[in-house]
Amino acid sequence: MASNPPPSATVYARNLEERIKVEQLKESLRELFAEYGTIIDIVAKTNLKAKGQAFIVFDSVDSAQKAIDEVQGFELFGKEMELAFAKTRSDATVKRQGGEEELESHKRRRLAEKDKKKAAEQAESQKLLKRPGAAAPEAARPIKATRGAGLKSSNPSGGAVIPDEYLPPNKILFVQNLPDEYEVNALTSIFERFEGFKEVRLVPGRTGIAFVEYESEVGAISAKENTAGMPLGAGSQIIKVTYQRQ
Repeated sequence: MASNPPPSATVYARNLEERIKVEQLKESLRELFAEYGTIIDIVAKTNLKAKGQAFIVFDSVDSAQKAIDEVQGFELFGKEMELAFAKTRSDATVKRQGGEEELESHKRRRLAEKDKKKAAEQAESQKLLKRPGAAAPEAARPIKATRGAGLKSSNPSGGAVIPDEYLPPNKILFVQNLPDEYEVNALTSIFERFEGFKEVRLVPGRTGIAFVEYESEVGAISAKENTAGMPLGAGSQIIKVTYQRQ
């Protein structure tokens, strides 16, 4: 049985009316919760996965606790709200307590966890596909992965492999579709601005690909998010940046 999240300054609200526009929902939540303390942020998103949910960020744990105790089950737009403490600190709280640098670190850690979760889900799907007699529907068939020189196969037997896009974060990036004229110096000028940069390595006898190494996953995650899909060269080639296959 999962334990309840520890007390925090952020209230997680669910079972909200999904047909209400986000701005109207946030305004209603602000009016409702304002009497319990100072609200520093309200987060509600429009994507399908996040609909019917919101986060109300107070300036103190006491305010969040009081709001949960007194508003639990309150009917808003015809639906009873379900309230609890949020599982993680909000961006607004992190920035307020630790500043911009801590906020950026917080975002990178969250992104890394998201990538790892996605990779784990993809790996589990691949296991299911390998079971005797298991037939995958067309929409669920694994994407054929493109491998460059120097990549290690995680499946020597020749079965389905995890697509590059779902590989878990690590310290080394695999960069593809580079313009032929981009050498070490040009690539270094792009990737060295991210934390913990170590080196760019080209593959002898191959053009269009390179490996970029960082001291930790943090720098690699930041570099990947900021350079994937970047156009380079006279022809504006769109580069592909993924984590190295381990």
